[in-house]
Amino acid sequence: FLIPNKIAAGGVSGLATVLYYLWGWPVGMVLFLINTPLFLAGLGFYGPRFGIKTFFGSTFLALAVEYWGRMVHPLTLDPLLASLCGGALTGIGVGLAFRYRGTTGGTDLAAKLLNHFTALTMGQALLVFDGLVIALAGMVFKSAELMLYALIALVAAGKMIDGVLEGFNYSKGAFIISDQSERIAQRILEEMNRGVTGLSGRGIYSGKCREVLLCIVGRAEETRLKRLVKEEDPKAFVIITNVHEVLGEGFKE
Repeated sequence: FLIPNKIAAGGVSGLATVLYYLWGWPVGMVLFLINTPLFLAGLGFYGPRFGIKTFFGSTFLALAVEYWGRMVHPLTLDPLLASLCGGALTGIGVGLAFRYRGTTGGTDLAAKLLNHFTALTMGQALLVFDGLVIALAGMVFKSAELMLYALIALVAAGKMIDGVLEGFNYSKGAFIISDQSERIAQRILEEMNRGVTGLSGRGIYSGKCREVLLCIVGRAEETRLKRLVKEEDPKAFVIITNVHEVLGEGFKE
């Protein structure tokens, strides 16, 4: 999806794509050459177990890109479809590697090493590497549109990585602060058949102690919960947040 459409969505694969169109260097070869010193550095800092996983992951990626690309024709030449599908597939692959404590080499390993030596977080380090690659691609291809498509692919990959690592079937967590907490809790128990936990809270400005309700519901129940709270207390303060994993009765066992 990505290479035939000149979409360099960050990372070593994005850099390899730029070099392929710039000088004709095979993408698989560039991936292997760049990942080899990173693999050796990772082997020294994180031990043989991590190094072996990185070696197999990066080598398989290089071979797959090189030979699979020759065997399969591009499925689409629409850059938007290519960026979405290519980014999603990249995210699934990287997410699976991370889930089983491996890596495909590339900038995720470089970011890990940079994080080890500097104050940059993994996210900041990845942003630096990917931003430089996308900027280089924009200059080489002389196209702002291809830079934007690369960003779309990067976002799609990030979303899929999060989905693989944290799960797609997330729930909703609600913190409810209200003068009618007893009534709200009772209705949640009876009408929604969901558990409610009462937490002790204190308003810093008012200095008053108040009960804070904590409730976990499914995504489809979020609207119903907010409507229920509004019916009991239109002035209630409600915080809704995504909860990526819930274990226990009524959720995942």
